Amino acid sequence: MPDPVLSLADATVGAVLLASGAVAWTGRRRSRVGLLMAMAGACWFLGSVFPGLVFLHRGPLVHLHLSYPIGRLHRRPAAVVVLAAYVAAVYEGFVRTPWLTVGLSALVVVAALDVFARTSGPARRAGRSALAAALVFAGVLALGSANVLLEWGADRAVVLVYDAAVCLVVIWLTVDLLYGRWTEATVSDLVTQLGRRTDTAGLQAQLARALGDPGLTLGYWVPRQQAYVDETGRRLDADGRTTGRVTTAVENDGEPVAVLIHDPSVLDDPKLVDGATAALRLAVTNARMRAEVRARTAGLAASRRRIVEAADAQRRALEAELATGAQRHLAQAGLHLAALEAEAGDELRAVLSEVRAEVATALRELAQFAQGVRPQSLTAGGLAAALPLLAGRAGLPVSVAVGVGRLPPPVEAAAYFVCAEALTNVAKHAAATSASVEVVAEAGDVVVRVTDDGRGGADAEGSGLRGIADRVEALGGSITVGGGAAGGTLLMARIPAEGAGSDGDRERGASDEDRDRGRLDADPRRLGAAARGSRLRGSGDR
Repeated sequence: MPDPVLSLADATVGAVLLASGAVAWTGRRRSRVGLLMAMAGACWFLGSVFPGLVFLHRGPLVHLHLSYPIGRLHRRPAAVVVLAAYVAAVYEGFVRTPWLTVGLSALVVVAALDVFARTSGPARRAGRSALAAALVFAGVLALGSANVLLEWGADRAVVLVYDAAVCLVVIWLTVDLLYGRWTEATVSDLVTQLGRRTDTAGLQAQLARALGDPGLTLGYWVPRQQAYVDETGRRLDADGRTTGRVTTAVENDGEPVAVLIHDPSVLDDPKLVDGATAALRLAVTNARMRAEVRARTAGLAASRRRIVEAADAQRRALEAELATGAQRHLAQAGLHLAALEAEAGDELRAVLSEVRAEVATALRELAQFAQGVRPQSLTAGGLAAALPLLAGRAGLPVSVAVGVGRLPPPVEAAAYFVCAEALTNVAKHAAATSASVEVVAEAGDVVVRVTDDGRGGADAEGSGLRGIADRVEALGGSITVGGGAAGGTLLMARIPAEGAGSDGDRERGASDEDRDRGRLDADPRRLGAAARGSRLRGSGDR
């Protein structure tokens, strides 16, 4: 014969769940807590009719405790535990497994603590009720399993404790939902989510969930159009009167920011509306500020790059002017002097010889100056031609490997001067016996590595490297200095190589013109070998 006390308790719990769900849904339609309570009540009565579903109510109750007070799960661990609770509720109805319930109660405790630990402000104060309710429910779950596993024989007492705990927890949460800090928790949760955003994508969906209006429409004010547009950029008629909808404008210092078109029932909770509009105002303003900062940063980077490109163009023009002007005239003067010297007498020959020596010295110094402005070999043959020649003048053995073709002129110049400055520092300060230069393409960047076997200690902020670093950074790149794998120093520069193809074609056209002018300062056979990426020992040929 059924125990009348247990039957009464069973009916009371089901009725409390359904009644609490109705009250919570009526008082807080934007929260799903009432639906979860009503679902738990329906599952409770189903379990009374169908014994296989006797534990089915545990799924909605776990869902309730881990999503209170909004009724939505935002943490993945909590969602996993809720899913496990639904599965376990069905499984244990047919296969009694006390250890499974013990594991579920432990998971509920861990998930509840995780949810509570990741909240702050008003949401944390509201979350105390959820945490306490989850711990009580997990406790009575564990109590029932312990009664079976330890064979206490207190089935009737345990059932009554379980029923009382479920009733008290549900009533407690209902009262807290109606008179507690549900609104503050919702707003705090919304502000936290919107604070992580760097743009406004998906903002409408988040506001719709927070305000409990799936049909909510969000419009953004566009000053250029003097109109509101939706997330797709379509113009909104914010002044129109759609049946059953109202409009809430969002302003910042008297200037329009956004507009919400929503159900009139949203206005039933003024605090929630005020909090949501404040969060929206903050999110849109932050997104605009970030967009402006990104635009200004991009403009500054483009300006720096243009300055570097203009300076490099001036270097190429100066180098070409020297080669076709002063250098050529000095070379011709030397030839004329040599011819005169051959025909002159002894006294005049001595004078002409001194003059020719001075002309030759001036020509060498001018060539060295042009080399510092921009090496002609770099203009004519790119890094594959210029770096072996640079290595030959380094004053110590330097191996060179070039695995890239022609690049935009500013990129080639930056890579070359990185190598030049690094090898100069090695020769002056490193006390090294050898060095290596490697230029390769990695993930759309040109990577330059200069290593030596010296004593190390290079300073990335030194005057020479700082100037080279400024050039590289203006092109969007970076320079790092550290220790090499086998000691010494490793200097690495990474430079974006956008537009290498088109600029390379232009450079190849320029190199053809240079050859016509007779300005190649390297053996063509060496250029071909270097271009194939061969590892060469600098020979100093010029």
